[in-house]
Amino acid sequence: MMKSFRIGSLFGIPIKLDLTFLLVLPLFAYLIGAQIEPVADILNEFLGAGIDVSYVTGGLLPWVLGFAAAVGLFVGVVLHELGHSLTAQRYGFPIDSITLWLFGGIAALSEMPEDWRQEFNIAIAGPIVSVLVGVASYVLFFLTPETFGGARFVLGYLAVLNVALAIFNMIPAFPMDGGRILRALLARGRPYPRATQQAASIGKLFAIAMGLFGLFAFNIILIGVAFFVYIAASSEAQQVTMKAAFQDVTVRDIMTTAGDLHTVEPDASVAELIQRMFTERHTGYPVVETDGFGGERLVGLVTLSDARDIKPVERDAYTVSEVMTTDLKTIDPDSDAMTAIERMREHGIGRLLVVDGRDEWGSEGAFGDPAPRTDGDLVGLISRSDVMTAFDIVQKSGSVNPSSQPRAGD
Repeated sequence: MMKSFRIGSLFGIPIKLDLTFLLVLPLFAYLIGAQIEPVADILNEFLGAGIDVSYVTGGLLPWVLGFAAAVGLFVGVVLHELGHSLTAQRYGFPIDSITLWLFGGIAALSEMPEDWRQEFNIAIAGPIVSVLVGVASYVLFFLTPETFGGARFVLGYLAVLNVALAIFNMIPAFPMDGGRILRALLARGRPYPRATQQAASIGKLFAIAMGLFGLFAFNIILIGVAFFVYIAASSEAQQVTMKAAFQDVTVRDIMTTAGDLHTVEPDASVAELIQRMFTERHTGYPVVETDGFGGERLVGLVTLSDARDIKPVERDAYTVSEVMTTDLKTIDPDSDAMTAIERMREHGIGRLLVVDGRDEWGSEGAFGDPAPRTDGDLVGLISRSDVMTAFDIVQKSGSVNPSSQPRAGD
C-alpha cells in the first residue's frame, strides 16, 4: 500500500485511508453510475423494487447514486473488517488499524493467532458481518416507499453487494477469509506452519485461476486481486515458516560478533570508506570512536547509501562523522531472532546494531515490544544476510550451531 492517513476511529481502532482508495472510490462511483439502468432492471425483476428507471437515469442522478452506493459499499467494508477486529480483540490480539485501500480493507493485527479455533472465529466474523449488513440494507430497502426510487436503488444495491462480498470472501484463497478458515481447519490435525504452507499453495492456485478469468473477462480489478492474493499468500507462508524455524533462536546465536565486525572511525574520509567497502565487500559499518584510555565508543552507523549521497569529487573533503546516522536502531542480544527481523522490516533497514548492558527500556515501540535505548556496549551486528544464512542452516539441519555458522557481517 501507499501512504495512508487517519480519518477517525471506531471502538478505539484507528481508521485509515490509503491514497489508492482516493483513486478507486471515484472509479467505483463511475462504474455504478454507468450501469445504473441494467442494475435497476435486475432489482426490479428479482427484488420487486418498483424503481422508475427513467427517473434514476436522468440528469446527474446516476452519478449521485453511484457515489452514494460506492461510499455505502466501503462503509460495509469497514464494518466487515471491524467484525474481524473486535473478535480478535476479544481473544487479546491488539489491532493496529483498519485501512481502506485499492482492493477493499485490511485489519492490521499485531499478531496472528495460532490456535485454530481463534483464527476460525476471527476469519468468519467478517463475512457474517457482511451478511448482516446486507440483511439490514434489505430491511431498509423493504421499508422505503417506492416513491423514493433513488434510495431504494442504493439500499437494494448494497443488500445484494454485501452478501456477494461475503460469498466472495469465503473463497478458500489464502489469505482471504475463506483461506484463513481453511488454514484453521487444516491446523486441527497438523502443525501450524504445515497448515499455512498447504493453505497458501491452495490460495495461489485460486489466485492463478482468478487472474486467468480476469484476463479473459478483461477485468482489471479481478486481476489485481489475484496478484495481491498470490503475493500475500507467499509472503505470509514465508513469515510463518521463518517464525517456526527461529523458535528459541536468539539474536546472539546468529549475529556477527563484535570481534568479527569491520568498523570505521568517524574522522575517516568518505573516499576511504568507499574504498574499504569495495575491497571488503561490506555496505555498512558501525562507527567507533577511540577514547583517551584505549576504549571504544559506538557513535553511529554509516552505509553505502549515506556515502553515495556525496559527489565523487567531494568525497575526500567529507568525513564519516558528517554523513553517518546517529539515530541508531539497536536490539538486545537476548531478543529472539524474529523480533530482529520485524524491527528491520518496520524501519526499512538492512541491519541492526546489537547492544548489551542495557537494564532500562524506553517507551513502547511497534509490535508491542519495549523500545531499547542506544546506550550500552556494542557486542555485534545482525543483518539480513545473517538472518538468511541462519534460516538456510535451520531449514537444512534443523538447528543453528553458532560455533560453525558462517558469519556475514553485512
